[in-house]
Amino acid sequence: MKKSLKSHAILLITCPDKKGIVAGISQFLYRMQGNIVHADQHTDMETGIFFMRIEWELDGFKIRKQDISEKMQPLFHRFKIRHSLHFTDEVPRIAVFVSKEDHCLNDLISRKRNGEFKGDIRVIISNHMDLRETADLFGIPFYCFPVDETNRHVQEKKEQDILRKQRVGLIVLAKYMRIFSDRFVKKYENRIINIHHSFLPAFIGKKPYHQAYSRGVKIIGATSHYVTPQLDEGPIIEQDVVRISHRDSVSDIMRKGRDLEKVALARAVRLHTENKILVYQNKTIIFD
Repeated sequence: MKKSLKSHAILLITCPDKKGIVAGISQFLYRMQGNIVHADQHTDMETGIFFMRIEWELDGFKIRKQDISEKMQPLFHRFKIRHSLHFTDEVPRIAVFVSKEDHCLNDLISRKRNGEFKGDIRVIISNHMDLRETADLFGIPFYCFPVDETNRHVQEKKEQDILRKQRVGLIVLAKYMRIFSDRFVKKYENRIINIHHSFLPAFIGKKPYHQAYSRGVKIIGATSHYVTPQLDEGPIIEQDVVRISHRDSVSDIMRKGRDLEKVALARAVRLHTENKILVYQNKTIIFD
């Protein structure tokens, strides 16, 4: 990922489609001496909803960062725009939740160290002690909170205390095998990314790869999505697939599945940290 030497502003908007939206935003930025470096838009013809991501340089821009939203309010009101404003010099603070499997965690740490996505992994939280050594190796604080149906709310409060102290803005579930309460999920709406095999709901329960092998599947996949109170039904961010043949053993399928999970999760994290995702209802708009 190339590092920008200049700070940019990124505006994500959702609104009813009508004439003049692009012109209105572009003309406002032009008047304020904003140099647009990226712009992407999409109109959902079925719902009549317009989506846009526009990025411009702040060098020479006439409005202070903290005042941009306020100055654009007349424009937002005119077009009934819902918006979020982000800045490229802000580094997202990330918490990674894990259980026992380490392939997604190791991959995320490696990609972060290689500069493949923007973000600071502040803490690793788990319900098992298995991956503490990995956290210690890379100097990342590690906390273990064993969770069951009798203590979930108590443990979640402890986890939230850590997230608040670390000012975490994104939670990544790197094969975390516990379900959060609805209250926890709603507190971090569209800020929890999960990864799982794409056999769901066809192969539910334990050992999905063994089930797939028994059924003689020809394609396996992985899906990364935002977490919602509806289990594994959140807005999909990224997916990937690979072909399987009768020559593949269970271990072959598991290896290929782990590779897919790493790639799909890493792509989703990168898209989120680059502010290239808009969520509308239960689907995502992914900008180039």
